[in-house]
Formats: sequence, C-alpha cells, structure tokens
Amino acid sequence: MSCTMSLAHSAAADRELSTMAERVLVRCPACDREHAYMAPTYPCACGAPLALPVLSGGAPEQIAHKSWDESWVRLRCPDCGRTDEWPMPEFDCACGALIRLPVAGEAAQEAGSLPVGAHQTGAPPDPTGDVPPPPTDRPPFRPVTIRTGRDALTAAAQFLKWLGFGGIRLAGDRTANGIDLRGDGLVAQVDPTTQPTAARDVECLWLNCANEDAVGAFFSLAGYAHDARLRADQLGVPLFVMDLTGTPQPVNDAADDLIRTGPGGTAG
Repeated sequence: MSCTMSLAHSAAADRELSTMAERVLVRCPACDREHAYMAPTYPCACGAPLALPVLSGGAPEQIAHKSWDESWVRLRCPDCGRTDEWPMPEFDCACGALIRLPVAGEAAQEAGSLPVGAHQTGAPPDPTGDVPPPPTDRPPFRPVTIRTGRDALTAAAQFLKWLGFGGIRLAGDRTANGIDLRGDGLVAQVDPTTQPTAARDVECLWLNCANEDAVGAFFSLAGYAHDARLRADQLGVPLFVMDLTGTPQPVNDAADDLIRTGPGGTAG
C-alpha cells in the first residue's frame, strides 16, 4: 500500500514539473521592484514540454558572482523518464541586479550541478519565457546553448543574423577596440564573464559605433552594473542579457527598438 502511494506521489510530482509555466509575481531583493515572471519552457528530446517549477512564495536571490556550476537544475521528463540539465530560472532586473528564482520539488534537490553531456540529443532548448515575439516575417529564433565563451559569441551572432544583419563574423581586432562581432553596418560586443558589465565597456562600444557610423549591440551573460544601464540609456546603446539557453533578452528601450527595426534602425 505504501509502495503504491509512493509511486503515485512520484508520478504526480513529475507531472507537476512538466506543466506549462504560469506567470508569478517576483520582487527584486535589491530594489524591491515587482516583476511578472514566467519561467522558460524547454522541449525534451521526446517532444514533451518541460516547465521549470518556480517555488511559489520562495525568496529570490541576487547573484553577485555568477557561478557556472550553480546555474543548472536537473529535470526529469514524466513522459519518457529522461533526465537533463537546464538553466536555473533567472532574470535581469531594471536596477541592474541578476536575480535567480528558487525551484520546487525534486528539481530543488538537484539544482546547481554542472551538466555533463547534457542535450547531446534532440534540438537545442527553445525557451518561451520573456523573449519578445519576433515580427511575422522572421522565423522562430533557434538559440545556441551556452557553456563556453565561444558559445556566447555564437549565440549573439545567431541572434544578430535573426534580426536581419548580414555579414556577421568574428572581429579580428578585438584586442585593439573591444569589438567581438562585426556585420554590415554593425558592431557588437559580448561579455561572457561572471561579473556585471561595467559602464566603460558600454562607452567603448558607443565610441566604436560613432567612429564607424554603425549600429551597436551589447550582449552580457551576467547583466549590467547600474551605472552601465544608465549610461546605455543616455547614449542609446542597445543592451541584451543572455541566459544559458543562449536566448538574448532586451533590457532597455534601445534594445527593444533594435528588435523592431533590425538593420533599418539608426546607430546610437
């Protein structure tokens, strides 16, 4: 009897983990600003949707120093039994803080493990969280899972191509001016470090845009310092933050504008 009840409880818990994510209200611990957050939904290799179970009423955590080892959570698919590692639910607050949300159930017990051989089969994860919907003339964006600094460059390049920029390539003069990617009328910088991007890096990108009469875009894995966000707003530099799924998300108005206009926009 107890064995039957245990199995039923396990099946119910797995089913709860797989349900589609719902929006939850989350308060930033740094600035007390309230956000409506919806965790990404990932596709298992078998095709079943997997939604990260954000713990209702749990305390969000501000991440000062992002650790690769602590950025993952194991999730089991109730349809096929496959267990994979997926990025922890996180978002970039308007105040510049990177916020991580607690997860519930079995996922909470296995959070923080570095994936080994994860996602070796099937398509890369395709989150359905706070990414703006693409214009109708664009195909769905296919992200590149980020595990290395090179992956971050690839993810940013794929996103810029998706926006419609042509000739995207790695810049050969990165040590001279800080530019990581170039395209037709475009320069971009990618910060894959675990520290929030500083204001001086945003200013450097803006100067390169002005010198080359080009559109600019900045991509950061750990978010932006508060003064960097303020400076970007003053200069009109588009800022994007990337989670480990490789999906850039806009964090200021200039980034929203760039998504809407693509190559038709004007340089900041």
